[in-house]
Amino acid sequence: MTAIQIYALISIVIALGILYWVGYKGGLTDGRAEGYEDGHTQGFMEGMDLGESASATELEQVTERCRRLQLILDLQPQDRLTLLAIAEKLKLAADTFRAVRSESQATQALALRDKALGMAALLDPFTLEDAA
Repeated sequence: MTAIQIYALISIVIALGILYWVGYKGGLTDGRAEGYEDGHTQGFMEGMDLGESASATELEQVTERCRRLQLILDLQPQDRLTLLAIAEKLKLAADTFRAVRSESQATQALALRDKALGMAALLDPFTLEDAA
């Protein structure tokens, strides 16, 4: 090979290397940009879905709290105390029914007592759920 052919071969190899390097860098840059855009779009959509589901859950909780507050405001505080007194009288009635060996009546009185206590608990304005 002559010197000119060697220089031409070296020039072609260097030109191919530069061409390959430019193509590689361009493809790498385009791939990163496309991956970033796709990742950004996917993350945005996932965030929107998560936010919508969280807001729906929070809305249900707030609605329930508003309903309970309206119930408390509609009823007088004396109503809660009346329900507690009824529950105590039902406990006394259940004990009396047990003393006369009427278990079915005692069971019914205790069930009614539990219902009255449940209703009184709904009217309690200072529950642990509202304090949190």
